[in-house]
Amino acid sequence: MTTTSPALDTAPTRRRSSRWRTLAWQLAGLALLLALWWLVTDVLKLYPPYVFPSPKAVWTEISYGLWGSGPQDGKLLSAIGNSLRRVLLGYAAAVLLGGVVGLLMGAWRPLRETVGAYLTGIQSVPSIAFVPFAILFFGLNERAVLFVVILEGFIPVALAVSGALMNVPPALRVAGRTLGARGLSLTTGVLLPSAVPSILTGLRTAWSFAWRALVGGELLVSASASLGSQLEVGRNTANMALVIATILIIGTIGGLFDALLRALEARVRRDYGLEVPQ
Repeated sequence: MTTTSPALDTAPTRRRSSRWRTLAWQLAGLALLLALWWLVTDVLKLYPPYVFPSPKAVWTEISYGLWGSGPQDGKLLSAIGNSLRRVLLGYAAAVLLGGVVGLLMGAWRPLRETVGAYLTGIQSVPSIAFVPFAILFFGLNERAVLFVVILEGFIPVALAVSGALMNVPPALRVAGRTLGARGLSLTTGVLLPSAVPSILTGLRTAWSFAWRALVGGELLVSASASLGSQLEVGRNTANMALVIATILIIGTIGGLFDALLRALEARVRRDYGLEVPQ
């Protein structure tokens, strides 16, 4: 007869309780921010509405843009769809390209010491600085935006894969070689599976870089029907409510995708025994 440790039995319950407690704190913080916002704009009226609109005005822009009828009827929904299409396409290309380059850098030291150093330097350059280059090279079109997204997502992935492979414990390398693994088989059969948790951290970083690069690129390129173009429309028409509504949508989408990747990373770390159940 087998018995299960009480600690293991209660671990999933503790995790669920911790998640609900975290969600409760987050909702409480959101309610407090909304209350302060309402107090400043509707009660104290410290700023004119065209400078700092009320929560109701911002919600009106969101509802019109997503499902209502009005000046921005459906435009936000269309902008979200186009921006998501661009960023997912660019992110997928960045992960594929960065994974290949990272594997090569992890397997070949001269490449790691040259290309790796160059990529580290390029990563310190803000993504907005590449937009003028992309516009001049590709033209004022969607390819310029995709170039910036791919570039900003590619570098973190390549560096994360290379670094993760280099940080694999030497004992695993020795064990793999002892069992006859060499070259590509050692990399794909031993090193890469061991590096998955660290690689997932790089993928999450790459997503945040790619998402920010997308919005910056769309803002300057003014791609049709995009979140960046909605920010530009709000600026040109002095519609601060639309600007804030678009910023909130950008933050919400970015946070949701980051939460999904974070949950996947946490699950993998638990499966690898790198995270103690709480």
